[in-house]
Amino acid sequence: MAVAKKAKTARGRKQDRARVAGGQNYEVQYEAKKTRKSASAVKKAVKKVGNARKRVEKKLGR
Repeated sequence: MAVAKKAKTARGRKQDRARVAGGQNYEVQYEAKKTRKSASAVKKAVKKVGNARKRVEKKLGR
């Protein structure tokens, strides 16, 4: 049986970029470096306001 190829769209990537995964160290480190805050501050912000990147950056003062 042949397996049908899935169409690749940018939608999934865009949705993923709009979120900060608090449990993924590389994402926390990236956001910490970007906002010049500590990794623990980023994790606290994610826990407080959710994982939407815009809200996390707003909470961190960027």
